[in-house]
Formats: sequence, structure tokens, C-alpha cells
Amino acid sequence: MKDIFGKALRDYQNNNYSEDIVTWTNISDKDELPLPYLFRDYAEMPKLEQKALNLSKGHILDVGCGAGSHALWLQNKGFKVKAIDTSQGAIEVAKQRGVLNVELKPLLEETETFDTILLLMNGTGIFQELSKVSKYLIHLKSLLNPNGQILIDSSDISYMYEDEDGGIWIDLNSQYYGELDYHLSYKGEEEVPMKWLYLDFETLHTACQTVGLQCEKIMDGVHFDYLVKLTSV
Repeated sequence: MKDIFGKALRDYQNNNYSEDIVTWTNISDKDELPLPYLFRDYAEMPKLEQKALNLSKGHILDVGCGAGSHALWLQNKGFKVKAIDTSQGAIEVAKQRGVLNVELKPLLEETETFDTILLLMNGTGIFQELSKVSKYLIHLKSLLNPNGQILIDSSDISYMYEDEDGGIWIDLNSQYYGELDYHLSYKGEEEVPMKWLYLDFETLHTACQTVGLQCEKIMDGVHFDYLVKLTSV
């Protein structure tokens, strides 16, 4: 990975903001991801993210922390927070912004235990593909303290396969429809494509049951997205 995402965060943090990140997938056209949005404060966050932050308790792990907006808000509320990301640039920026405990680390290499684990902004994305969901859920479960919780969001993107008549056309012989190839570019430089997973609620619910996690929907968002709380059975 070239860490183009990290370069963009560094530029914004260092007042070199001149353009936004461009993203697209194998089923969607190019779209801009505004850099200021990645530095948003609580008031600018979607209700779904605000709900997750307000439900957080105890020792918290912020997975895929980005520029550290969620971790900073929690830290300022007095919580003990650890933030991890696989982007070196994101880690540097989160530290510069004041996040006290930040590590460059993939989720599967985390070994500490927590009372709350946050995976927001389509948290299921890091599962990459349907075949890896159980592996990630089992690992997340191993990181929970007694009575701990995992707060994770995702979206049912079946609407992206709608035809002009409102019917859903999904090839059932192909891969799961939420498995996407995610691309991004910044200032003319293109990142290596990555796998990114969107999960409908029923599929996530079933996957949780198979690994001994209870899956409770907390709320629906404004555009086919939802927040769930996972706890050990």
C-alpha cells in the first residue's frame, strides 16, 4: 500500500489542503471524499456515530481510527482509549491532534482486552470478504472483557443493484453482493485497490450466531446503514 489516505490526512493537518480524495468501486462511479469530513467534530457526525460514541464505556478500542475524531471525543470525555490504524499517516495525524494512545497495527494483531470496541464508518469493511467474517468476529470476541461490547456499523447495498423498475438484480451464482473492490486516488496518485465489505444485517446476524455473539440492532441510519451491538452469548 502507498498510504495515499495517510498522505491526504497529513496534507490537511499541515494546512496543505487543495483537493479531496477520489473514491470509486467496481460497481460505482468516482466520488469525492472531502478531507474536512475526516476531521469532523461530534456535531458534524451522523446520528449513528453519535449513538455509538454515547454507548461507549470503560476501556475503548477505536479500530481504523483515521484522523482520530472518535478517539479524541471519547478521550475528552475522560475515557481510556486506544486507537489503531494501518495507515502510518493516519497514526501521525491522530497523535498530532492529541490522541494519547495510538498504534500502527492491524486489528488481527491486537491482543489487549477492552470494554468497548468501535468499528465505525462501515466497520465491516475491514473484514474484506464474506469468507473472512467469522475469523474477524472470533478475534474481536477474544478482545472483549466480561460484559464487553462491540459497536459496529455497516450498510445493505442491495439498493445499488436496483433496475429502473425498482427490482433488485443480483447474480446469486456470483460473489456476495457486498464484496467490493475499493479504489482511491489523491493528487493524481492511485492507491492499490483493496477489498471492502458491506454486510446486510441478516447476514451479519447469522455470522454472529455461528461464533457465539449476540447481535442487536441499535438503530438504522438515513441511507440503508445501521448500527449493531455485539456481545458474548
